[in-house]
Amino acid sequence: MMHGPLPDQTERSSAAGNTLVAALERGLAVCNNVIVFLAAIALIAACVILSDSVLGRALFHSANYWQDEAAVFLLVGATFMTAAYVQGQRGHIGIEAFVGLLPPIVNRIRLWLVDVASLLFCSFFAWKSWTLAHEAWADGQVSNSMWSPPLAIPYGLMASGMTLLCVQILLQIIIPLSGAARR
Repeated sequence: MMHGPLPDQTERSSAAGNTLVAALERGLAVCNNVIVFLAAIALIAACVILSDSVLGRALFHSANYWQDEAAVFLLVGATFMTAAYVQGQRGHIGIEAFVGLLPPIVNRIRLWLVDVASLLFCSFFAWKSWTLAHEAWADGQVSNSMWSPPLAIPYGLMASGMTLLCVQILLQIIIPLSGAARR
């Protein structure tokens, strides 16, 4: 269920006191908006490719070696690359059973602790994704299909998206601290 801004989103102006954090936040917002636009194009392209694949098989009985894999690459890229934007909007699915029961200060601490735990997990995921992408690039790994595209493409998109997600979560951890230090 989508809802209005969470308590930490109403305090976005607290980063204004720290120019480096504010600049990083603005830069990431611009980057995320560009990525969301490109991801929308990727999703449309995946729909067109899969529709063409279905029609080609049904009407013309033609074999297609690249369509399914190309659509998967586009979907993987769109999913991972937009994760930072979704996190910035707090759009991920979360359990909100305690939100209404806890006082606002406890809720902010809860959100901050969840962000710290998420950063730890996502940092590990990003690190492993980068090692996987590097290994695929260095070894020249390709998929097992007849098309055989390089696996460094989806692994690189996954690693880049997770890195951007880590930066977004790190900003969400730092902003309340920089605001609290200023007061």
